[in-house]
Amino acid sequence: MSAKSINQLATVCMWIAGVLILGILMAFLGYILYKGLPVLSFDFIFGKSRELEAGGGVGAQLFNSFYILFLSMLVSIPLAIGAGVYLAEYAKENRLTYLIRLSTESLATVPSIVLGLFGMIVFVNFFRAGFSIIGGSLTLMLLNLPVLVRVTEESIRTVPKYYSEASLALGATKFQTIWKVVLPNAMPGIITGITLTAGRALGETAILIFTAGTTVSRHLGDTNVLAAGETLAVHMWYLMSTGLVPDRVAIADGIGALLIIMILIFNLVFAIPGRIIQKRTGTMR
Repeated sequence: MSAKSINQLATVCMWIAGVLILGILMAFLGYILYKGLPVLSFDFIFGKSRELEAGGGVGAQLFNSFYILFLSMLVSIPLAIGAGVYLAEYAKENRLTYLIRLSTESLATVPSIVLGLFGMIVFVNFFRAGFSIIGGSLTLMLLNLPVLVRVTEESIRTVPKYYSEASLALGATKFQTIWKVVLPNAMPGIITGITLTAGRALGETAILIFTAGTTVSRHLGDTNVLAAGETLAVHMWYLMSTGLVPDRVAIADGIGALLIIMILIFNLVFAIPGRIIQKRTGTMR
């Protein structure tokens, strides 16, 4: 078989694999939206949940999902960017750097349920925060941090070295070069990592079951970080495992569709600034 024939065969196989993956994704999303979209309404999205009666909503769980995500990212993003900049720009190849990378990669491989148990021992029991939003947020930070550190480091390393060399040659300091040259050019990759991490965190259950609990505050939109913090994903798990409401399957279908729509919108909202940054920094290809 000639090299041209092998190339054509490989191209066909790649196209088939891509179409197959796209088809599976579309079937998955289509089924969830088909089952869940009829359930969605204003009362369902912003109403209060019910323990025994049908017709409850998920307003408190929706708020908690974004509130916990916001708090966890508020802590993890600065730490991750700082660690990524240190590893990519300042760290030398020594035992300390090796230990930091090993710790980061090891933390990324820890199952989420183990992180949940750790959060329950530390935040719920040791610090006596109880099942709360702050405990869930800080534990969720441990899930987000290693991925964000790795993405930040790799994004910075993709910035051409002559960008930094030109900045330093013009008299800029190391910090000025990183802040005004390196980070803006690495930002599209960092934003992509933040988007993927946030989408994963929105659907997390194991960590939040052990730390934020399976109940919600009696007040919608409660910003008290010590209040119980059941999220949409946890509420879906609770309904299908021990829920007593007669329409629990319909509520779970609606939550599934709502989560899919939220993640799609979330990705779109973050993708647009990334494209704008790429155009301004001239990294569009």
